[in-house]
Amino acid sequence: MDTRKGKTFHMVDKNLIAQLEIDDDLATTMVADALGEEVAGGDMESILGDQIVDFKTGSILTGKIIGKAGDGFLVEVGLKSEGILDRSEFDEPDDVEIGDSVDVLLEEMETDQGTLKISKRKADRIRGWERLIEKAHEGDEIEGKVMRKIKGGLLVDIGVPVFLPASQVDVRRPADIGEFIGKKIKAQILKIDEPRRNIVISRRKLIEDQRAEMRKKLLGNVKEGDTVKGVVKNIADFGAFIDLGGIDGLLHITDMSWGRIGHPSEMVKIDQEVQVKVLNVDREKEKIALGLKQLESSPWEGIESKYPANTRIKGVVTNIVSYGAFVKLEDGVEGLVHISEMSWTRRINHPSEVLSIGEEVEVVVLEIDKNKQEISLGMKQTEVNPWDLVAEKYPPGTVVEGKVRNLASYGAFVEIEPGVDGLLHVSDLSWTKKLTHPNELLKKGDAVKCVVLEVDQAKQRVSLGLKQLTQDPWLEAIPSHYQPGMIVHGKVTKITNFGVFVELEEDLEGLLHISELADHKVENPQDVVKAGQDVEVKILRVDIEDRKIGLSLKRAQWTAEPDAEAQSGSTKAAGKKQPQSGGLGGLGDQHGALGSDKITFGPGGTNAG
Repeated sequence: MDTRKGKTFHMVDKNLIAQLEIDDDLATTMVADALGEEVAGGDMESILGDQIVDFKTGSILTGKIIGKAGDGFLVEVGLKSEGILDRSEFDEPDDVEIGDSVDVLLEEMETDQGTLKISKRKADRIRGWERLIEKAHEGDEIEGKVMRKIKGGLLVDIGVPVFLPASQVDVRRPADIGEFIGKKIKAQILKIDEPRRNIVISRRKLIEDQRAEMRKKLLGNVKEGDTVKGVVKNIADFGAFIDLGGIDGLLHITDMSWGRIGHPSEMVKIDQEVQVKVLNVDREKEKIALGLKQLESSPWEGIESKYPANTRIKGVVTNIVSYGAFVKLEDGVEGLVHISEMSWTRRINHPSEVLSIGEEVEVVVLEIDKNKQEISLGMKQTEVNPWDLVAEKYPPGTVVEGKVRNLASYGAFVEIEPGVDGLLHVSDLSWTKKLTHPNELLKKGDAVKCVVLEVDQAKQRVSLGLKQLTQDPWLEAIPSHYQPGMIVHGKVTKITNFGVFVELEEDLEGLLHISELADHKVENPQDVVKAGQDVEVKILRVDIEDRKIGLSLKRAQWTAEPDAEAQSGSTKAAGKKQPQSGGLGGLGDQHGALGSDKITFGPGGTNAG
């Protein structure tokens, strides 16, 4: 403004006009339009002053776009200064034209650059809030565009920015709510706070209400046996949840395929549309069981005619467990080869020793249970059973040689050929030794010769004997060489509270009862004899049935006393002691007294003696 000769002039800032890219003619027109004809030749300041009185900071004004200012737009709102709106104030800045009307919020009357500070977006929000408050209510459905992520949720533009909490974005909270940015969504108004100009919305509530209505409709119409379409919404180890529109149905892993699958993800993917069959509807619990494999006929139909017993067929190993291996015969049909059906001869501790997953194998159908959908298969049945030849190769009486493979308390297992073991029972180890465990005579790995006693082909058992290689000494040798009344020599081997065991010769013992130790009553046998002591005893009895020899120490002493007196004179005369009759059991230095020389085997090992 300039005052010359008592007159007031309004000056036009040419530099500002040049900066705003407005030509002189347009600038003149803008001023004229804004202030009217009277301004050009009259008191412009008084007119502007009147207008400014009505415009306050925070007011919403209607202005006109009169030009461009750099990357923004110059807006005239009827004041002495103009305002500048940045391009970001417009949703579609490229569509803005000179002369367009625009509502703006007056934030400052004049900035350092001499312009008004105005905002179109803030004006839009205020107008939008006013319009929204007039017609919107809590519970109403609205639509808006997700602007950006903020703490705790999303900011959504529905005419004004509103808050969508992360927990209200979806029925199942997404991994990243940022995937909704830039998308248009529908939601329900949860709360309106007018004093704070705050609105909270929920997309989840809207979806739940819609699904509740759809669920009610679906449960009223769907029935078992129906074929329906759905979308895979979630996958777990035990199956997949299919959204049928209002309700999720469970497609269990066992109802996905007639064949074997390791995980449901092998059959379906998230958001995949699938067609399924309704297996069961529980309207009370609002649960629906679905099936995928039921859309096709079961491969187990007519299975008996396809795979009759004893059929040979090739299959592929699909799974190996401790008790056997599962073999796929065709899609949806598997059989079990039990570990006991894998080999006639090999001792298999785990099926993985002979099979691997994916391996093709030939098997024989043993049994089919259609109701349980089970097939028993065998591998060893594809080969000749060596036990079919055992009875022919090893008749009773055959002498065989083998290696001790294992020891048990009741006997030793002897391998007579690969896969064929015989049991050498502890009672068949010795005729005379009292053995409590086979390890007293044998150890693992020993080579041993024995006799076949019996072959049970049905139970696949061979009974062996070691003592049967010699004749039973209790049948002839012992009764003939050890008779009641004989005086024999022996050695004390074991002392018990009831008596003393005396070794008469190797592997042959007799019992000297405590009552036969002395003429007087003996409380402790060790008071009379000691272990390892040589003694002379009298045979009281030979019990062939119980295989026992009863001895007496005191009776032997009775017999020896008169003999000693009778011989004392002659002995002294001769100058030496005469040997007692009978010697060691009456056998002297003979060998094979227990009958080991009484049995022979002819050609082929058969007992001939």
